[in-house]
Amino acid sequence: LVWADAGYAGRMVTFATKVLAFTVEIVKRADDQVGFKLLHRRWVVERTFAWISKYRRCVRDYERRIDTSEAMIHTAMIMTMSRRLAR
Repeated sequence: LVWADAGYAGRMVTFATKVLAFTVEIVKRADDQVGFKLLHRRWVVERTFAWISKYRRCVRDYERRIDTSEAMIHTAMIMTMSRRLAR
């Protein structure tokens, strides 16, 4: 299950369902909403991006190959999770 912002609705949902075999759930805000309101599950994505951005090589796109960039993201998450498990 993948949660996505309303900006990703449309072709991305179709691609993820057909090609990647993921179930995509779009998190939308209410039409009458004014100001900030915490959306269900959206904070999980924002928090994860913040954890990844703590590592310098993940902040900018230094890598030339996609697999190297993906490896840096895996490394950042491994380091984050291992620190949390070591507590």
